[in-house]
Amino acid sequence: MTPIPFQHSYAALPERFFASQKPAQVPNPELIRVNKELAQDLGLDDETLSSLGAHFFSGNELPAETMPIAQAYAGHQFGGFSPQLGDGRAILLGELNGRDIQLKGSGRTPFSRGGDGKSALGPVIREYLLSEAMYALGVPTTRALAAVSTGETVLRQEGEVPGGVFTRVAASHLRVGTFQFFAARQDKEALQILSDYAIRRHFPEAQSPLELLKAVITKQAALVAHWMSLGFIHGVMNTDNCSVSGETIDYGPCAFMDTFHPQTVFSSIDRGGRYSWENQAMMAHWNLTRFAETLLPLMATEPEEAVAMAEQALAEFKPQFKKHYLSRFRCKLGLHADAPEEFLDQTLGVMANEKLDFTLFFRELTRHAAGEATNFFDRVPTWLADWKQLAAPTETLAKMRQENPILIPRNHQVEAAIQAAYQGDFSVFHRLTEAWQHPYEEQHGTEDLERPPLPDEVVTATFCGT
Repeated sequence: MTPIPFQHSYAALPERFFASQKPAQVPNPELIRVNKELAQDLGLDDETLSSLGAHFFSGNELPAETMPIAQAYAGHQFGGFSPQLGDGRAILLGELNGRDIQLKGSGRTPFSRGGDGKSALGPVIREYLLSEAMYALGVPTTRALAAVSTGETVLRQEGEVPGGVFTRVAASHLRVGTFQFFAARQDKEALQILSDYAIRRHFPEAQSPLELLKAVITKQAALVAHWMSLGFIHGVMNTDNCSVSGETIDYGPCAFMDTFHPQTVFSSIDRGGRYSWENQAMMAHWNLTRFAETLLPLMATEPEEAVAMAEQALAEFKPQFKKHYLSRFRCKLGLHADAPEEFLDQTLGVMANEKLDFTLFFRELTRHAAGEATNFFDRVPTWLADWKQLAAPTETLAKMRQENPILIPRNHQVEAAIQAAYQGDFSVFHRLTEAWQHPYEEQHGTEDLERPPLPDEVVTATFCGT
């Protein structure tokens, strides 16, 4: 097997940060898709990819340069704290060009907590589609390098289904929960090591744990505003899924809204609406507060001083989020930067009351602003008249086109790709992957992908897949 120039900065940390763990063997791995563009960015040429093949991306055969580990972390899950979670079905192989290469669904680890450590093929298909679509939409995100079927079955909600392994690429897998793991153990030395590592890897301009906190707050405020401007609902914003680097991570029970309502929830286990569309900013602030708590021992000798410093930093989240949120929605609506905030609230209210499709609303508004014929707004004439009083389409049309996608990963289309894959048909998956690489462009032959789901196609709940 061709050597790969892996680095191992995380595996060089003290042993209590991870557990060494080789991936499980699978009986009959087959490569479904490899992301050649991303592979090239990582320094893997076609010859190397050909040498690696399904046996590498399944974990069956690893180059000698790998140091496979499962990372330790804790986390608040739907508000309840678990002092030990960790990679229960994922193994970090190392880093290429400063980015983590991780296998998901690669078998049990010391952190599996009784699970089988495997992944069904459905979550592999989902994460590949969603993460690459998010990247094309311009959202900071982990990426998909490869998807593999394993030739074995796993038992999940829907019964026995084919298994798979997903290769995820991330700026890192540092989470708020990583810091919580050591804070729960009152391991100040480990917190200092972790803080220094996060600064060195992601925020070299930061000079202290306080500046690290401020940098993560800035990243998360921009990220969540971007999600919401696209109608995206993460679905499981637990602290172990809050990335320190500011990337979207974990595409389990996530979804893009079809019909708009601010209280929309997709996660099958989010019965209280904790992570609804409208709650995402509040929950990001909650997660960041938990992050700040872990850094308090590093900020100042006196606890009261450390708390005051953290509170001052956290107070910046709301205005930063609001700035990004208003800016994106004003661009989506074709408004000037000083357009009244109240009109945005009015617009979302109209969309909810009329049960309008989120993506189609802004797509049709962009067409209307460009002078194209559309009757989409016939049912909201008062709103349209108000919009015309505020809009400056000739000046803002380019920004509208940059902010309002034509295609998004609609739930029913993702589900169609999963169900076809379970039958051994990956043509739907490949078609969607390619179409969603250009979400802001007019594409011939993708008109069917623009439409909302029919009543019998609506997906009302999504699952984590473990």
